[in-house]
Amino acid sequence: MPVVPRPADEPAWFKSSYSGGNATECLEAAFIPSGVLIRDSKRPAAPHLAVSAQAWAGFLAATRCPH
Repeated sequence: MPVVPRPADEPAWFKSSYSGGNATECLEAAFIPSGVLIRDSKRPAAPHLAVSAQAWAGFLAATRCPH
């Protein structure tokens, strides 16, 4: 697959390393200066959520496995 450069003002979206490789992904995130953007990976053109870095850190801490 060819690599297509993205415009500088477009966020770099990523999926969790825990996402499945076959249409089971459901969340993508992108870091921005004011925090984190979150969107549905199956609907990338749909609206997304913007959360602060502090809210994102709290979400990760609350969902992290204890081991």
